[in-house]
Amino acid sequence: MIRFDRSRVRAGPGRDRILDLLERGFEAIDPGRCVREALCLDGERLTIGSEAFDLSGRRVWAIAIGKAVASMFEAVSERLGSALRGGIAVTRYGHGASTGAGVRVLEAGHPIPDESGAAAIVELTHTIESDDLVLCLLSGGGAALLAAPPPGVSLEDLAETTRLLLRSGAAIDEVNTVRRHLSTLQGGRLAYCLHPATVVTLVLSDVIGDSLEAIASGPTVPDPTTYADAIDVLRRHSLWKRVPLSVLGHLSAGAASWVAEEAPKPDDPVFRGAVVEVIGSNAAFLDAVERAAQDDDCDVVRAPGPAVGEARDVGRELARRVGALARGGARRTLWVAGGETTVTIRGRGRGGRNQELALAAALEIDGLDGVCVAALATDGSDGVTNAAGGIGDGTTADSIRGAGLDPIEVLEDNDSHVALEASGDLLYTGPTRTNVADVYVALIDGS
Repeated sequence: MIRFDRSRVRAGPGRDRILDLLERGFEAIDPGRCVREALCLDGERLTIGSEAFDLSGRRVWAIAIGKAVASMFEAVSERLGSALRGGIAVTRYGHGASTGAGVRVLEAGHPIPDESGAAAIVELTHTIESDDLVLCLLSGGGAALLAAPPPGVSLEDLAETTRLLLRSGAAIDEVNTVRRHLSTLQGGRLAYCLHPATVVTLVLSDVIGDSLEAIASGPTVPDPTTYADAIDVLRRHSLWKRVPLSVLGHLSAGAASWVAEEAPKPDDPVFRGAVVEVIGSNAAFLDAVERAAQDDDCDVVRAPGPAVGEARDVGRELARRVGALARGGARRTLWVAGGETTVTIRGRGRGGRNQELALAAALEIDGLDGVCVAALATDGSDGVTNAAGGIGDGTTADSIRGAGLDPIEVLEDNDSHVALEASGDLLYTGPTRTNVADVYVALIDGS
C-alpha cells in the first residue's frame, strides 16, 4: 500500500483529507492488482481481457519496461507459474524488486537515459520463436528506460537531446515523437523484432487519454508520426541547431528517405493478431478519488480536460478557480484533474513540475482560509528530487517568508523544492513502483 510520510508535511484537516483521498487513488492503480485482474489461467487456456490463448506446446515470455514493472512482473509470475518461461524487466534505479525465477531485472536512468536494458531485450528476441507468446508489460518511464539509439547516434547524444527537450518546455507527446525516431526498439520496432510471435501488451498508462504510441514511446504499437514530425518539434522549440550533429543527420536522412526507414505503420503485418489492453490509467486513479470524496459527502468537480501547459500558469489558474468557488460560499467541494505540465527552466533552482505548480497555486491563494491544493507525481519522484510533489494553502506563502525566503523570487528561480521544504509542504511517498501521470486536487472546506 502506498502511504504518504505524514511526519514530513504540516498537518491540518484539509491537508490530511487530501492525503487520505490520494492514498485511495493509489489503491486503484496498484500494478500487481491491475495485472492479476487482467489475466486468468485455466489449465492450458490463458484469458487476457476479452482474448483467449491456448498455451499447449507453446512458450510464454515476458518483457517489462517502466517504473511499475516489478509489481507487474511479480503478478504475472503469480498468475502463470511454471507456464512463464522467463523474461526481462527494465525499470528505474531504485524501483527494482524480486520478480521470480528466470527473470532478469535491470535498472537504468530516467528521465535522462543511460545504459539501458535494450541490448538484453534484443538478445532475448533472438531466442523467441514463431509459436511463442510474448507478454509486454509497459508503464510510465519506458521511453527513457528503453533507450536504443540507431547506428551513428551515441547514447550521450540521445541523452543530450532529451535534456534539451525537457528543459525547453516541450510537451511529453512532442518529446516522445522525437525519441521514437531516435530508437531501434520504440515506435513499433520491438513488435517488428518479435514478429511472427504472438504479442500481447498490458499497459499501465501514464498518458492522459491513453495514446498507445506515447506510452513508453510505443514499442509494440504503430507509430502515427514521421521523421518530419520529429524535426518540426525541434524547430518549434528552437532546438534544431542545438541538438548533436548525429541527431540532426539521422533525422534529416530519415525525412529524406535516404537511410533510415520510417517506423511500422498501422497496416504493417507485424501488428496482425497483436493485442493491447490498458489495465490502469490516470482516469482510474481520479475515479477512485472521486468515489471516496462522494462517500464522505463531498461535492466533486472534475476538470473537463487534462491539465497541460506551463506548471506555474496551470497552478495559478487552478487556484483562481477554486478560490472563486470558496469566496462564493461553496460547500465542501473537491476539485480533481489529471495531466502532465511542463516547466521551462529559467532559473538555477531545484524542483519539479508538481512542486512548481503547488507553489504557484499557494501564492494565488495567499491568506485565503479553507482552500488546500496538492500536485502529485504518481511515481513518487517529481523532477530531479525525491519528493512526490507539493501541497499548499493560504498559509504556505507566509511560512516561506517566515523562513527568510521570498516565495515570488524562488518561483522565478525554479527553486520550488527549497521553498516548500522550508514551509513543510513537500509530499513524500518514496518510489511507488507505479505511474499514471500527475494528479491535482484542491479541497474547499465550506465550514
